Amino acid sequence: MRFRLYSDGGSRGNPGDSAYAYIICDEKGKEIGSSSNFLGTMTNNEAEYHGLLAGLKDVVRRGGTEVEVFMDSELAIKQLKGQYRVRALNLMPLYEEAMRILESMAMAKVTHLHRENETITKADAMVNWTLDQHALARQLHR
Repeated sequence: MRFRLYSDGGSRGNPGDSAYAYIICDEKGKEIGSSSNFLGTMTNNEAEYHGLLAGLKDVVRRGGTEVEVFMDSELAIKQLKGQYRVRALNLMPLYEEAMRILESMAMAKVTHLHRENETITKADAMVNWTLDQHALARQLHR
């Protein structure tokens, strides 16, 4: 089965409170699943990779054998394509796990999309909603 995965991650502060979101679409572009999660304190790039990994694992759970990944993180996409080396030690295990999953697919393609893309914009809004909810819960807890 072929899926399209749109993922995003964000951090308020770098490092700071972080979250990820992803959206899975079928090969015709129909949304079939999504999720977001608060991650705690980490860097923006770590959050991007966590979003990618959560989405890839969901694709595998759904029986995906082919995946097209779309992210607005130019760094992550260029690392996944081999155009940039992974120098940050905190990203290396995340990158390696993502590559293992991508390489296990019959077909995997990664593409950088600008934030103006409608689905990436929605994933970004999910990240911000998750961060807002965590901040609100923290405020109410005080």
